[in-house]
Amino acid sequence: MIKSTFEQELDRSGHMIYYFVGDSMRPMLRQKKDLIIIDKRPSGRCRKYDVVLYKRDSGQYVLHRILKVRKNDYVICGDNQYIREHGITDRNIIGVLSGFIRNGKTHSVNEKFYRFYIHLYCDLFYLRAIILLTKHFFHKLRKNYFN
Repeated sequence: MIKSTFEQELDRSGHMIYYFVGDSMRPMLRQKKDLIIIDKRPSGRCRKYDVVLYKRDSGQYVLHRILKVRKNDYVICGDNQYIREHGITDRNIIGVLSGFIRNGKTHSVNEKFYRFYIHLYCDLFYLRAIILLTKHFFHKLRKNYFN
């Protein structure tokens, strides 16, 4: 089997299907259960709510959602995260999520349920951040004092 980078695969075929790894996009994507469909980044700017595959300057690949499009960069955060990342530019972005496969069924980012989910999840970012911080606090408390 020939190994290639995400960039090489997207340049070669224009899209790729890959198992999602990590928990930063829960509950939408489940680690090692859901397949993600990534298309090569279109020319021009990405849009708010796009889920983008980007490469940090450290070389780490990340799949997170755009929360805000600014003049020169994007504000990005995972659905299961509360810390927003600033300074991601078009040069970092290599692909955009076009859909995912769960239990053998393909779901598009254009489906009505998906559109409802992203508005609910992103428009209520600060409420979600409070919930995640509270959950993190109690998890840490339990781990440090009750184990």
